[in-house]
Amino acid sequence: MTTHPTPVDPPQLYRSPAFAQGMIIPAGPTLYVGGQNGTDNTGALLDGLEAQTEQAMRNVLAVLAEAGTGPEHVAKLTIYLAAGVDPGSAYAATRSVWGDRRTAVTVLAVTPARPGALVEIEAVATIPDH
Repeated sequence: MTTHPTPVDPPQLYRSPAFAQGMIIPAGPTLYVGGQNGTDNTGALLDGLEAQTEQAMRNVLAVLAEAGTGPEHVAKLTIYLAAGVDPGSAYAATRSVWGDRRTAVTVLAVTPARPGALVEIEAVATIPDH
């Protein structure tokens, strides 16, 4: 049995190089990464969409690493963008840190709870056996 999530892409649906329509995750421990903003280790919010998005992704990666897993075990990302933010620009910034890893993805436009926040990213990952 694989320890990695497996993409599910029904042939009647669009197959994106960036995301999967669904993901099968193996049974076992699951990590839910709470929403990560583009903040540094002092809690300061970085300036601009690109910097915030890249930092939010680095923060997700840090939580994954601390839990003993990595991006290859992520089944789902949820990306919240402030209203009016260009999803294409956010995707490019995400990809610069995340790479070409396919996961199930939901992208929503929201009103951020934190003033000045342009992006928040959550993840669901499996934790491989040690």
